[in-house]
Amino acid sequence: MKPSSGNKLRIALAMLGGVLLLSGCETLGVDVYQPTIKPSTTPQTAENSAASDPRTRIGASEHPRIIASYGGEYRDAKTERLVARIVGALTLVSENPSQAYRISVLNSPAVNAFALPGGYLYVTRGLLSLANDASEVAAVLSHEMAHVTANHGLERQRREKEVEIAGQVAQELFSNSIAGRQVVARGKLSLAAFSRNQELQADVIGVRMLGQAGYDPYAAPRFLESMNANQRFSAVDPDADASLDFLASHPNAPQRVELAKNHARAFGPEGVGDRGRDYYLDGIDGLLFGDSPNEGYVRGTEFLHPVLGIKFRVPDGFRIDNNADAVLATGPRDLAIRFDGVTDDGRQSLTDYIASGWVTGLDASTIRQTRLNGLPAVIARASADQWDFDITIIRLKDRIYRFLTAAQRGSSDLDATASVVRAGFKKMSSREIKALQPLRIRIVTVGSGDTVASLAARMVGVERKVELFRLLNAIAPGATPVPGQRVKIVSDR
Repeated sequence: MKPSSGNKLRIALAMLGGVLLLSGCETLGVDVYQPTIKPSTTPQTAENSAASDPRTRIGASEHPRIIASYGGEYRDAKTERLVARIVGALTLVSENPSQAYRISVLNSPAVNAFALPGGYLYVTRGLLSLANDASEVAAVLSHEMAHVTANHGLERQRREKEVEIAGQVAQELFSNSIAGRQVVARGKLSLAAFSRNQELQADVIGVRMLGQAGYDPYAAPRFLESMNANQRFSAVDPDADASLDFLASHPNAPQRVELAKNHARAFGPEGVGDRGRDYYLDGIDGLLFGDSPNEGYVRGTEFLHPVLGIKFRVPDGFRIDNNADAVLATGPRDLAIRFDGVTDDGRQSLTDYIASGWVTGLDASTIRQTRLNGLPAVIARASADQWDFDITIIRLKDRIYRFLTAAQRGSSDLDATASVVRAGFKKMSSREIKALQPLRIRIVTVGSGDTVASLAARMVGVERKVELFRLLNAIAPGATPVPGQRVKIVSDR
C-alpha cells in the first residue's frame, strides 16, 4: 500500500532522528489477633508455582522487557487492590484453578492488556481509565487468562517457528521467485487465521468465566465497543480501515461484539450479573491520566517536562504526540516537528556536534551559532528526498536538545514554523515546575443542572473535551447523564 504523505513525513523524520534519552492484596479479618501468625515465607506466586515449567520460564524472562517497554509499573495501592480483587474472583472459576497469576498495572496511557505464558497478566492504566465498571475490566482479564489456560502463547510460538522455517526453505528452493513468495504469503495467512481462532476461543472462555464469577457477561461486548470508539477517537483518520493491521490477527470489532453477545445470552438477558460500578469508580478516583511526570506533559500546543525543567511551544494547528523515543508534532500542509535530547558528557562544541554525521543531507554552509533565550544554540539546514529540514540544537547543562522541523521541498512555511519552535524553548522556573500537576481521573456526581457540555467544561489539560467526556463515560451521541449519576472527568486537582 502506498504510504500517505503523513507516513512519508514520519519516515523522513525518523531517518534524521536519534533516540530520546529522557529517557497489595486484601487480608482476611480474624476475631482474635494472634502475633504468632506470620505471612508465608513461600507464597504461591506465578514465579514459584511451577518454577520448572517452561511456560513460567518464558513469562519470567520476558517480564522485565515488558515492564521497561511500558514505562514501568504503576504503583498505587488502591488501584492494585482493585485489580487484584477482579483477578481473584476470576481465578476461582478459571479452567485451571491451580494456575497462579501475577497481575501488573503498566504505567502507560495506551489502552492495552495481554498475557504471557506462566500466568503473567498485564493491564495498562489507560485501559483502566477507559473502563466504566469492574465487569468490563474482568471481561478483558478473563480473555487474557483464557490465553494462558489454553496455552495460546506456546502454540503461537510453535506455529510462528513453523512458518519461519517454511519461509526459509521456500526462499532457498525457489530463489526468491514468485512461487517462493507465494509460499511465504500462504504461511502468513495461515498464521493470521490461527491467531484469529485463538482470539475467538479466548472470547468464548472469557465470557463463560465472567458469567460464572457473577459479573455481567454482557460487559465483554460493551467494552469491545468502547475500545472501538477509543480507536476512532485516537486515529488521525477516523474512517480509515485498519482491518489489515498486524496481518488482521484480531477479528474486527463488529464480529467480536456480536459473537460475545451470543455467548452472554447463555446466562440470561441483559441486566444479569454484577457490574461492580461503584467500587470500581472508587478504585480509579485519582488514577493518573495521560503522560507521567517522567515523560513530560502535553498541554494543548505546549510540551512541558518538569523533571528536565524545560518547555516549548508549537504553532497553533499542530498536534503533539509524546512518544517513547521522541516528541512529534504534526501540523497543516505536511509540516512536522521532532524533538529529542541526548546526553553530552564530552562537552564538544555544538558546531562539531551538528556536523558529526547524525544528520542526513546536512548543508554545512548553513551552520551558524546563536543564542536562544540565553542558551547556546546552533542552527542549520538539511535536505533529504522531497523534504527540507531546519535543525536546531540547544545546550542546557549536560544535555543537547534537538529540534528537527520538516516541510515539503521549497515550502515557505519552514522558516516561520521553526522560528516559533525556537522562540518557545525555555527553562521552566521553580514556580512553574511546582505548579505543574499531572492529570488524573476524578469521579464527580452529576447535578440537576449538569449537561454533557457543562461536565466536559470542568476538564483541564485535554482537547476535544466533549468527545473525550463521552468516550470516557461511554455516553452515546445524543444521550445525557442523569442527576445522581457518577461520571469521570480529567483534572489536575
